[in-house]
Amino acid sequence: MSEDKLSLAKRELTGKKVKVLRDQGIIPSVVFDGKNEPVLTQSSYNETEKVLLSAGYHSPIDLDIAGKKQMALVKVVHLDPVKRTIMNIEFQAISADQVVEATAPIEIVNFETSDASKAHLAILQVMEEIDVKAKPADLPESIEVDASGLKTIEDGITVADLKLPKGVELADKELDPESAVANVYDPAQEAAEREAEAEADKAAEEARAAEAEAAAEAPSEEKKD
Repeated sequence: MSEDKLSLAKRELTGKKVKVLRDQGIIPSVVFDGKNEPVLTQSSYNETEKVLLSAGYHSPIDLDIAGKKQMALVKVVHLDPVKRTIMNIEFQAISADQVVEATAPIEIVNFETSDASKAHLAILQVMEEIDVKAKPADLPESIEVDASGLKTIEDGITVADLKLPKGVELADKELDPESAVANVYDPAQEAAEREAEAEADKAAEEARAAEAEAAAEAPSEEKKD
């Protein structure tokens, strides 16, 4: 059983008519199981948003579809491009003993205790999440990676450093273990480099302006001769 539960009613309206539902504070959705015809569903906006914020794309949800229980994962959430409100949701039906793919956030911990942090270096996370495979009960809410051992800007965190919980494996077997998850950098050095680049750009622009001014004055000087 999942901690996240959502009640869905079966939906009659389709296509452009679903705007009527959205105007009433109802989110249209669809439940796929890969075998049967998709089930058209709907639910209240507030309740659905609350469950999505809790479950995200990595935790199973216990759906109640018109009285029928069904475990599912959120596969796609369509958002309004301007308002960023939920427009439509696609659920993937799953079973408790089925190995499924889900997206797990990567959480970097303990960087503040590292030698790198004490040396006033910073960490930049370049991989925020990763796809994993597991049975629903084993899907992690997040994958923590310990950054306490980082020391210099030569150090970093890679996929190989991720410690997956028991029963969990990476969904992409082709993913390079050396792919960067986070890098250590020197904020002061980068600020100095940006300032130097800005000064160089300014000097180059001034040089171009001077050349343009000289070129503009050249014809008048020739006429005087």
